[in-house]
Amino acid sequence: MKLFGLLLSVWFTQVSIAGDKKFNPIITEEKLLWVGSGAGEVHTYRIPLLTFTTRGSLLAFAEGRKTSSGDMEAKFIALRRSTDRGATWSPTSFVVDDGIHTDGSNLGSIVVDEDTGALILIYSLCFYRYHCSPPSTLLVESLDDGLTWSAPRNLSVQLGVKSFIPGPGFGIQKRYPPAKGRLVVCGHGTIEGDGVFCILSDDHGRTWRNGAALKSIPYNQPKQSLDFNPDECQPVELQDGSILISVRNQNNYHCRCRMVVRSLDGGDSLPLEELVFDHTLVDPVVAAGALQKDGVLYFSNPASCQQRVNLTLRWSLTDGKSWENEVLQIWPGPSGYSSLTSLRGDQPEDEKHIFIIYEKGHSVDENDEREDEMQGGSSYIRDHVAHVADASFRVLPLYKISAVGFAAFDVDVPLVCSAFVNVRCCYFVHTNYHFSFSAESVFMLSLKILSKIIHTQTVL
Repeated sequence: MKLFGLLLSVWFTQVSIAGDKKFNPIITEEKLLWVGSGAGEVHTYRIPLLTFTTRGSLLAFAEGRKTSSGDMEAKFIALRRSTDRGATWSPTSFVVDDGIHTDGSNLGSIVVDEDTGALILIYSLCFYRYHCSPPSTLLVESLDDGLTWSAPRNLSVQLGVKSFIPGPGFGIQKRYPPAKGRLVVCGHGTIEGDGVFCILSDDHGRTWRNGAALKSIPYNQPKQSLDFNPDECQPVELQDGSILISVRNQNNYHCRCRMVVRSLDGGDSLPLEELVFDHTLVDPVVAAGALQKDGVLYFSNPASCQQRVNLTLRWSLTDGKSWENEVLQIWPGPSGYSSLTSLRGDQPEDEKHIFIIYEKGHSVDENDEREDEMQGGSSYIRDHVAHVADASFRVLPLYKISAVGFAAFDVDVPLVCSAFVNVRCCYFVHTNYHFSFSAESVFMLSLKILSKIIHTQTVL
C-alpha cells in the first residue's frame, strides 16, 4: 500500500527578550491534508508549495502524479485553501490538468503581488523533452484569492524556448530598493546546461524577462560527480534589499551542503563573489525551504549528508552569515521537499506563526532497500523517498499538543508519547519499523505551522 499525506502542525516559539533573542519551537497541531494511495485519479502527491495571500488565506499546492511516483508523469496541479489560518481546508481542486502528457507539468513557484492581490503560479511543461517539444514555461493567475484561475499563458514567447523549472517554492515581490515592487522567480535549467536562473517582471506579471544566471560548470555539457551544478532553489529578500538564494548542490561540489548566493541588484545578476558554501546547512541533495520574517531567516531541509531523513528547522539572526546552535527537529524519519511561508496581516496571530509544508515519509518495507543510483556520467541522483509497505498505516496520525503541556492524539500506528509540563519535551516515537529509500518510493506531504510567542516569566 502506497500512502501520501499532507500534515498540518502548529509550533510555538518562545522568544527571550532579555539579551539576545532565543527561539524554542514546539509542536501544537498536526493535520493530514492529502493522501495518494493509487486510488482515484492521483497516484502520488509530491513537490509541495505553500503561500500566503493578501486576504489572509493559506494556499497549499502539490503535483498530483496520475499513474506513478515518477517525475516524468502526467499530472494535476492540486490546490487546497484555508481561510482560517490552517484550522480547516477546502476540498482539493485541480488548477491545471495536463491530460495524458508523459512529460507533464512540473511545479513550480507561486508569487504574490501584494500591490494587486494577484496570485501567480509559474510551472514548466515538457521539461525533459521526453516525447514532446518544445519545453514551455507557463503561468496561471488568480485574482480572487485562489478560487478561480486563468487559462495557462506561455511565457516562452517572452523568455525564449528553454527547459526551466521555477522553484520549487515561492517567488518574491521586492519590498525594498533596488527594484522595489519587482516580481522575482528563480529556478533551474536544462539537464546538461543546468544552473540557477531568475526571471523578472516589473509590470505586475504582464511581461517577463530573463534576469540573473548562475550557470553550471561545464555548462551545456553532461555532468560528472562533484561538478559545479546548482539546481533547485528558493529566493528570499533580506531587509537590506539583497536577494538571498538557497540552492540545491546537485553534484555535491565542494561539500555535501547548501550553496547560498546573493543578488545585490534586484535579481539582475548573481556575482560569484556572493557565492558561498554553507557547511552548517548539511544537505542530501534536495529542495529546501527558506523564509525571512521580522529579521529572522528560517531554513528547513532534511539535515543529513547522505539520506533524506531528519527534517530540521534552523534560524539565523544574521541573515544567514551564522546559524543558532539550537535547531528544531520536525521529523526524524524520511523527509523530502519543504516550503515555508507566513501571513502578513495585522492580527497578533500573524506575527506569531510561520508555516511549513513538507514531504514526510512514514514507514518502509525492510526488504525493499535500494541505494542512490547514478545514471550514466551525469551523476543524476534519483529523488529517493520512503516506501510505505504496511497496510496498517492506512489511517495516518492526527496529533495535537496544547501549549499547556498535554497531548491528545488519534492514531492506529505504534506510537509512544510522553507529555511534560514543558511541552518542548513531548515527543512521538514510532516503533517496530525502520527507514530506507527506494526509487519507487512515496512520501507523505506535511504542512506544519510554526509560531512565535513572547517569553515573559513562565516557560510553557
